[in-house]
Amino acid sequence: MSEKLIIKGQNQASGEVLISGAKNSVLKLMAASLLCSDVCTIYNVPELSDVEIMLDVLAELGAKTSYDKSKKKIVIDSTNLTNNTASKENVSKMRASFCVLGSLVGRLNSAKVALPGGCKIGERRVNFHIKGLETLGCECKIEDGYVIAQASELTGSSICFDIPSVGATENIMMASVTASGTTIIQNAAQEPEIVDLANFLKSMGANIEGAGTSQIIVHGVNQKDLKGCEYTTLPDRIEAGTYMSIIVASLGHGIIRNIFPNHLTLFTGKLLEMGANIKLIDPNTMEVSNNKRLKAMNFITQPYPGFPTDLQALAMALLSTCDGISVVTESLYENRFMHIPEFWRLGANIIVSKKHAIIKGVDFLVGTQVNSTDLRAGAALVTAAVMARGETEISGLQHIDRGYEHFVDKLRGLNIDAQRISENTENFCTIGDNRYEPRSTKV
Repeated sequence: MSEKLIIKGQNQASGEVLISGAKNSVLKLMAASLLCSDVCTIYNVPELSDVEIMLDVLAELGAKTSYDKSKKKIVIDSTNLTNNTASKENVSKMRASFCVLGSLVGRLNSAKVALPGGCKIGERRVNFHIKGLETLGCECKIEDGYVIAQASELTGSSICFDIPSVGATENIMMASVTASGTTIIQNAAQEPEIVDLANFLKSMGANIEGAGTSQIIVHGVNQKDLKGCEYTTLPDRIEAGTYMSIIVASLGHGIIRNIFPNHLTLFTGKLLEMGANIKLIDPNTMEVSNNKRLKAMNFITQPYPGFPTDLQALAMALLSTCDGISVVTESLYENRFMHIPEFWRLGANIIVSKKHAIIKGVDFLVGTQVNSTDLRAGAALVTAAVMARGETEISGLQHIDRGYEHFVDKLRGLNIDAQRISENTENFCTIGDNRYEPRSTKV
């Protein structure tokens, strides 16, 4: 059923929003649970289509799962894996599922995992993943759309990435948990989600140092010594940045709860530079407001702790009505400007030159029909629609469903006029607790 999101613009935000568990973390924790022949329980799990896809991947591999959405809890029993192959049908839907490669190699010394899918924001190569596994002793090949990895034994080694790669860092970290000796990952990704994964693995019995820095050291342990654990996922910093942007765009005032503010230091600084008002109420609660036209500013997307590429489109939405000219440079993904033609439809004045976007702020945007081209573009279009005069209809909601839990409900909680409707029946519906069917496999 085709659906669209209707936003009536220029309603000032007011109210509170509770940030969910981090999508980009929980999916990797689920993959990592395959490393131990035991039961793992993960809390603070957001209700997302991507979580459903990962559950399907785990079930295909033989894990038994139970998902209690009311308690935001997933139980994964990986005692008896029956398969080392993650099929194209599932992995092609979501790139994060490719991280079962590292956990399968670490658990079984072999894996056959389809090449990844997900948002088409640019080339995301798997060569770093393969290079790292080969350094640990795997023989790897790509055949018929699959990465096939096989090792008689994994041996710790020193691995240096040409550039920091989140997915490769995660895959190699998981594979090296059971490698003999010590593995050193240099020029490693430093994202908070990397730290969350390392803490989860340590809760299982792994020996990891340095997560959150450019050098991660993994001292191998016996697979049989890894035990099940209970773990709570960290808050989603990108979701927090999204609602910060929406509140600022609306010229409103809102409270954002369940956040780790230090994960958003640079983004918060840029919003302050533009003229927004942001202050901490307590260590995990932020007050955000804005009552004036914002000022232009420039930024370059970079690996953490730099400006997050996942918030680039949202910041561009804010800049579209700022005073002055802004320059946005996207240094990570070559197709991350696909939202710009949709911004043009709303009246934005943006010129694209290779990896640069030059934005001259207009007096106002005007609502129209637009299409979400990827997950963060969808959230950015909502931010632009909040500013626009009149009504904006946003299609392509399957992208938004991948990364935002109960999005309409949370928008309404902030006094944003948002409705999700079916295009063929015009029946209203929201992203509610029963949107997705429960899994057929149970612990």
